Amino acid sequence: MSQSLDRALTVLTGLATGPKTLDDLAEEIGVHKSTVLRLLRTLESHHFVRREGTRYYRLGSALFDLANQALEDRDVRRTSQPALSELNARTGHTIHLASYEDGEVVYIDKYEGRHSVRMYSRIGKRAPLHCTAVGKVLVAAMPPERRLQVAEAIDYVRLTPNTISNAADYLVELAHVSDRGYAVDNAEHEDFIHCIAAPIRGARGEVLAAASMSVPKVLLDYDGLMGLVPELVAAAAEASVHSGWTGNMERGK
Repeated sequence: MSQSLDRALTVLTGLATGPKTLDDLAEEIGVHKSTVLRLLRTLESHHFVRREGTRYYRLGSALFDLANQALEDRDVRRTSQPALSELNARTGHTIHLASYEDGEVVYIDKYEGRHSVRMYSRIGKRAPLHCTAVGKVLVAAMPPERRLQVAEAIDYVRLTPNTISNAADYLVELAHVSDRGYAVDNAEHEDFIHCIAAPIRGARGEVLAAASMSVPKVLLDYDGLMGLVPELVAAAAEASVHSGWTGNMERGK
Protein backbone atom coordinates (compact mmCIF):
# COMPACT_ATOMS: atom_id res chain seq x y z
CA MET A 1 0.00 0.00 0.00
CA SER A 2 1.34 3.45 -0.89
CA GLN A 3 2.23 5.77 1.96
CA SER A 4 -0.24 8.44 0.85
CA LEU A 5 -3.11 5.96 0.59
CA ASP A 6 -2.26 4.52 3.99
CA ARG A 7 -2.28 8.00 5.54
CA ALA A 8 -5.56 8.93 3.82
CA LEU A 9 -7.22 5.79 5.18
CA THR A 10 -5.85 6.58 8.63
CA VAL A 11 -7.40 10.05 8.37
CA LEU A 12 -10.79 8.57 7.50
CA THR A 13 -10.54 6.07 10.35
CA GLY A 14 -9.68 8.89 12.75
CA LEU A 15 -12.66 10.94 11.63
CA ALA A 16 -14.99 7.98 12.11
CA THR A 17 -14.98 8.70 15.85
CA GLY A 18 -16.08 12.31 15.37
CA PRO A 19 -14.90 15.74 14.14
CA LYS A 20 -11.15 16.41 14.46
CA THR A 21 -8.89 19.41 14.00
CA LEU A 22 -5.85 19.48 11.75
CA ASP A 23 -3.66 19.27 14.85
CA ASP A 24 -5.58 16.23 16.13
CA LEU A 25 -5.14 14.35 12.87
CA ALA A 26 -1.47 15.26 12.50
CA GLU A 27 -0.81 13.92 15.98
CA GLU A 28 -2.73 10.69 15.30
CA ILE A 29 -0.88 10.00 12.06
CA GLY A 30 2.47 11.27 13.29
CA VAL A 31 3.24 13.57 10.36
CA HIS A 32 3.50 17.31 9.79
CA LYS A 33 0.30 19.34 9.53
CA SER A 34 1.09 20.35 5.94
CA THR A 35 1.01 16.69 4.90
CA VAL A 36 -2.36 16.13 6.57
CA LEU A 37 -3.73 19.32 5.04
CA ARG A 38 -2.86 18.08 1.53
CA LEU A 39 -4.62 14.78 2.25
CA LEU A 40 -7.67 16.57 3.64
CA ARG A 41 -7.92 18.87 0.61
CA THR A 42 -7.86 15.88 -1.74
CA LEU A 43 -10.43 13.96 0.32
CA GLU A 44 -12.58 17.09 0.56
CA SER A 45 -12.53 17.58 -3.21
CA HIS A 46 -14.05 14.11 -3.59
CA HIS A 47 -16.53 14.69 -0.74
CA PHE A 48 -15.01 12.04 1.51
CA VAL A 49 -14.29 14.75 4.08
CA ARG A 50 -16.00 18.05 4.77
CA ARG A 51 -15.09 21.05 6.90
CA GLU A 52 -17.22 21.95 9.87
CA GLY A 53 -16.71 25.55 10.85
CA THR A 54 -13.19 26.92 10.55
CA ARG A 55 -11.24 24.31 12.53
CA TYR A 56 -12.91 20.91 12.34
CA TYR A 57 -13.15 18.19 9.74
CA ARG A 58 -15.59 15.30 9.62
CA LEU A 59 -16.56 12.47 7.26
CA GLY A 60 -18.27 13.57 4.05
CA SER A 61 -21.28 12.38 2.09
CA ALA A 62 -19.34 10.32 -0.48
CA LEU A 63 -18.25 7.84 2.17
CA PHE A 64 -21.82 7.24 3.30
CA ASP A 65 -23.00 6.94 -0.28
CA LEU A 66 -20.39 4.26 -0.99
CA ALA A 67 -21.30 2.41 2.20
CA ASN A 68 -24.98 2.42 1.30
CA GLN A 69 -24.25 1.22 -2.23
CA ALA A 70 -22.13 -1.62 -0.86
CA LEU A 71 -24.88 -2.65 1.53
CA GLU A 72 -27.53 -2.51 -1.17
CA ASP A 73 -25.36 -4.76 -3.30
CA ARG A 74 -25.81 -7.53 -0.73
CA ASP A 75 -29.00 -9.10 -2.09
CA VAL A 76 -29.70 -10.96 1.15
CA ARG A 77 -30.12 -7.65 2.97
CA ARG A 78 -32.82 -6.59 0.55
CA THR A 79 -34.60 -9.93 0.29
CA SER A 80 -34.60 -10.45 4.07
CA GLN A 81 -36.07 -7.04 4.88
CA PRO A 82 -39.80 -7.90 4.81
CA ALA A 83 -39.52 -10.94 7.10
CA LEU A 84 -37.05 -9.41 9.55
CA SER A 85 -38.77 -6.04 9.83
CA GLU A 86 -42.07 -7.79 10.49
CA LEU A 87 -40.43 -9.95 13.18
CA ASN A 88 -39.00 -6.82 14.79
CA ALA A 89 -42.39 -5.06 14.70
CA ARG A 90 -44.19 -8.08 16.15
CA THR A 91 -41.77 -8.86 19.00
CA GLY A 92 -40.26 -5.45 19.73
CA HIS A 93 -36.81 -7.02 20.07
CA THR A 94 -33.58 -6.11 18.26
CA ILE A 95 -33.02 -8.05 15.04
CA HIS A 96 -29.63 -8.34 13.35
CA LEU A 97 -28.57 -9.62 9.95
CA ALA A 98 -24.93 -10.68 9.78
CA SER A 99 -22.46 -12.21 7.35
CA TYR A 100 -19.02 -13.81 7.60
CA GLU A 101 -16.00 -11.81 6.50
CA ASP A 102 -12.31 -12.47 7.13
CA GLY A 103 -12.71 -14.42 10.35
CA GLU A 104 -15.33 -12.16 11.92
CA VAL A 105 -19.04 -11.44 11.96
CA VAL A 106 -20.11 -8.28 10.13
CA TYR A 107 -23.51 -6.78 10.89
CA ILE A 108 -25.09 -5.82 7.56
CA ASP A 109 -28.51 -4.76 8.86
CA LYS A 110 -30.16 -3.97 12.17
CA TYR A 111 -33.73 -3.37 13.35
CA GLU A 112 -33.74 -1.60 16.71
CA GLY A 113 -35.79 -2.98 19.58
CA ARG A 114 -38.36 -0.94 21.42
CA HIS A 115 -36.75 -1.50 24.84
CA SER A 116 -34.57 1.16 26.45
CA VAL A 117 -31.47 -1.04 26.80
CA ARG A 118 -29.33 -0.40 23.71
CA MET A 119 -26.79 -2.80 22.21
CA TYR A 120 -23.35 -1.67 21.10
CA SER A 121 -23.89 -3.09 17.61
CA ARG A 122 -24.39 -1.08 14.43
CA ILE A 123 -24.40 -1.74 10.70
CA GLY A 124 -20.83 -2.38 9.57
CA LYS A 125 -19.64 -3.30 13.05
CA ARG A 126 -17.58 -6.47 13.43
CA ALA A 127 -17.94 -9.03 16.19
CA PRO A 128 -16.27 -12.30 17.23
CA LEU A 129 -17.34 -15.66 15.86
CA HIS A 130 -17.02 -17.71 19.04
CA CYS A 131 -19.39 -15.83 21.34
CA THR A 132 -22.16 -14.57 19.04
CA ALA A 133 -25.15 -16.61 17.93
CA VAL A 134 -24.80 -15.30 14.37
CA GLY A 135 -21.13 -16.29 14.35
CA LYS A 136 -21.99 -19.83 15.40
CA VAL A 137 -24.61 -20.14 12.66
CA LEU A 138 -22.22 -18.89 9.98
CA VAL A 139 -19.33 -21.18 10.97
CA ALA A 140 -21.60 -24.19 11.57
CA ALA A 141 -22.71 -23.90 7.94
CA MET A 142 -19.17 -24.37 6.63
CA PRO A 143 -17.83 -27.71 5.32
CA PRO A 144 -16.17 -29.73 8.13
CA GLU A 145 -12.59 -29.01 7.07
CA ARG A 146 -13.21 -25.29 6.74
CA ARG A 147 -15.12 -25.25 10.02
CA LEU A 148 -12.12 -26.82 11.77
CA GLN A 149 -9.71 -24.31 10.20
CA VAL A 150 -11.81 -21.37 11.31
CA ALA A 151 -12.30 -22.75 14.83
CA GLU A 152 -8.57 -23.32 15.31
CA ALA A 153 -7.71 -19.82 14.08
CA ILE A 154 -9.98 -18.00 16.54
CA ASP A 155 -8.49 -16.03 19.43
CA TYR A 156 -10.85 -17.15 22.18
CA VAL A 157 -11.09 -13.92 24.14
CA ARG A 158 -13.29 -14.43 27.20
CA LEU A 159 -15.77 -11.54 27.27
CA THR A 160 -18.11 -12.93 29.95
CA PRO A 161 -18.03 -15.92 32.32
CA ASN A 162 -20.09 -17.85 29.73
CA THR A 163 -17.79 -17.26 26.74
CA ILE A 164 -16.49 -20.40 25.01
CA SER A 165 -12.74 -20.40 25.54
CA ASN A 166 -11.27 -23.10 23.28
CA ALA A 167 -11.64 -24.71 19.86
CA ALA A 168 -12.73 -28.12 21.14
CA ASP A 169 -15.73 -26.72 23.02
CA TYR A 170 -16.55 -24.44 20.10
CA LEU A 171 -16.62 -27.34 17.65
CA VAL A 172 -18.96 -29.27 19.94
CA GLU A 173 -21.23 -26.23 20.06
CA LEU A 174 -21.15 -25.91 16.27
CA ALA A 175 -22.23 -29.53 15.91
CA HIS A 176 -25.26 -28.79 18.12
CA VAL A 177 -26.06 -25.70 16.01
CA SER A 178 -25.86 -27.71 12.79
CA ASP A 179 -28.09 -30.42 14.23
CA ARG A 180 -30.86 -28.23 15.63
CA GLY A 181 -30.85 -25.45 13.02
CA TYR A 182 -30.32 -22.45 15.32
CA ALA A 183 -27.70 -21.04 17.71
CA VAL A 184 -27.77 -19.47 21.15
CA ASP A 185 -25.59 -16.81 22.73
CA ASN A 186 -26.30 -17.33 26.42
CA ALA A 187 -24.83 -14.02 27.63
CA GLU A 188 -21.51 -15.01 26.04
CA HIS A 189 -20.80 -11.77 24.18
CA GLU A 190 -22.36 -9.24 26.55
CA ASP A 191 -23.29 -10.38 30.03
CA PHE A 192 -26.63 -8.53 30.07
CA ILE A 193 -27.83 -9.67 26.63
CA HIS A 194 -28.74 -13.10 25.31
CA CYS A 195 -29.48 -13.97 21.73
CA ILE A 196 -30.72 -16.60 19.28
CA ALA A 197 -29.85 -16.88 15.58
CA ALA A 198 -30.89 -18.89 12.52
CA PRO A 199 -29.54 -19.23 8.98
CA ILE A 200 -30.85 -17.52 5.87
CA ARG A 201 -30.24 -19.66 2.80
CA GLY A 202 -29.97 -19.09 -0.93
CA ALA A 203 -31.15 -21.02 -3.96
CA ARG A 204 -28.54 -23.77 -3.60
CA GLY A 205 -29.15 -24.19 0.12
CA GLU A 206 -26.01 -22.23 1.00
CA VAL A 207 -26.10 -20.01 4.09
CA LEU A 208 -26.05 -16.41 2.88
CA ALA A 209 -26.33 -14.77 6.28
CA ALA A 210 -27.55 -15.25 9.83
CA ALA A 211 -30.54 -13.52 11.42
CA SER A 212 -30.66 -13.02 15.17
CA MET A 213 -32.91 -11.76 17.92
CA SER A 214 -31.22 -10.10 20.90
CA VAL A 215 -32.99 -9.49 24.21
CA PRO A 216 -31.81 -7.95 27.50
CA LYS A 217 -31.90 -10.53 30.29
CA VAL A 218 -33.81 -8.10 32.50
CA LEU A 219 -36.70 -8.23 30.03
CA LEU A 220 -36.77 -11.95 29.30
CA ASP A 221 -35.22 -14.96 31.01
CA TYR A 222 -33.55 -17.85 29.18
CA ASP A 223 -36.71 -19.95 28.95
CA GLY A 224 -38.56 -16.97 27.54
CA LEU A 225 -35.83 -16.47 24.94
CA MET A 226 -36.05 -20.11 23.92
CA GLY A 227 -39.78 -19.67 23.50
CA LEU A 228 -39.03 -17.20 20.68
CA VAL A 229 -36.92 -19.68 18.68
CA PRO A 230 -39.85 -20.87 16.50
CA GLU A 231 -40.67 -17.28 15.52
CA LEU A 232 -37.08 -16.50 14.59
CA VAL A 233 -36.63 -19.75 12.65
CA ALA A 234 -39.88 -19.11 10.76
CA ALA A 235 -38.80 -15.57 9.88
CA ALA A 236 -35.38 -16.82 8.72
CA ALA A 237 -37.11 -19.47 6.59
CA GLU A 238 -39.38 -16.84 5.06
CA ALA A 239 -36.36 -14.65 4.32
CA SER A 240 -34.68 -17.69 2.76
CA VAL A 241 -37.65 -18.26 0.45
CA HIS A 242 -37.42 -14.63 -0.69
CA SER A 243 -33.69 -15.26 -1.28
CA GLY A 244 -34.44 -18.17 -3.63
CA TRP A 245 -34.37 -21.14 -1.26
CA THR A 246 -36.88 -23.94 -1.93
CA GLY A 247 -35.82 -26.47 0.73
CA ASN A 248 -37.36 -27.96 3.86
CA MET A 249 -39.24 -25.26 5.81
CA GLU A 250 -39.22 -27.17 9.10
CA ARG A 251 -35.50 -27.49 9.74
CA GLY A 252 -34.04 -24.78 7.56
CA LYS A 253 -31.88 -27.34 5.77
